[in-house]
Amino acid sequence: MKFIIDFGKGVLIGAGCILPGISSGVLCVIFGIYEKLLDSLLNFFKDLRKNFTFLFPIVLGAVVGIIIFSKLLKFLLYKYQLQTKSVFIGLILGGVILLFKEINKKDKLNIANISCFLIALVIGISMVLLEHKINIQNIQNVGYIYLILCGFLMSIGVVVPGVSNTIILMLLGVYSLYLTSVSNIYLPVLIPMGIGLVLGSIIFMKIIKYLLEKYYTKTILIIIGFTVGSIPVLFPEINSIIELIISVLSIFLGYCGIIMLK
Repeated sequence: MKFIIDFGKGVLIGAGCILPGISSGVLCVIFGIYEKLLDSLLNFFKDLRKNFTFLFPIVLGAVVGIIIFSKLLKFLLYKYQLQTKSVFIGLILGGVILLFKEINKKDKLNIANISCFLIALVIGISMVLLEHKINIQNIQNVGYIYLILCGFLMSIGVVVPGVSNTIILMLLGVYSLYLTSVSNIYLPVLIPMGIGLVLGSIIFMKIIKYLLEKYYTKTILIIIGFTVGSIPVLFPEINSIIELIISVLSIFLGYCGIIMLK
């Protein structure tokens, strides 16, 4: 049963790599596995069996999620945009509430801590506004070195919750190329980007782990700020009371989903 639940979390984390505006790191945080994931990846060979058992269903689910959702999300966002976006809002809100409860048990929310949250929230919302204003210049013919660099910078969005890797790829001009390559499993693009992604992930995971060890509450609140700041990108267009009811029910469904997967 645990394998199936962790696999399900991995599928949704993989979807976070595809869904514009939402980082996979955010979903790791709301599922309550972010810190454990960092520790398992960075200390993989210290306890190979334990870490492999924990990581395997999540990584497998993420790979499946990326492959499936690269096509499925396009369909869902086209046919059922209201429900799809609302479910993700529910997932995020539920996770944020759980995180606040967890922090409140360990530390007091003083002015310094709240300031960290508010600053991250403003930056997160600003990034959403930036994404809407980006004029996407798609580059199709790029070299291996540039693709490795793109993968390296993309890792920021994968590792740092609330930082959208889609914004990074859009700014670099390879978002369309990335989506097409994932959908068709085009290795000449995916391999160099994967190399950069792995290298960048290791570096940024070590930085985040250090911050969590030294400044746990402030780091988590900054992560929550980025997470909440990413919600506006998912706001669906609502034109009637019926659509509002559907959206609320879908948000509730997403909220219940995170409680069940927690």
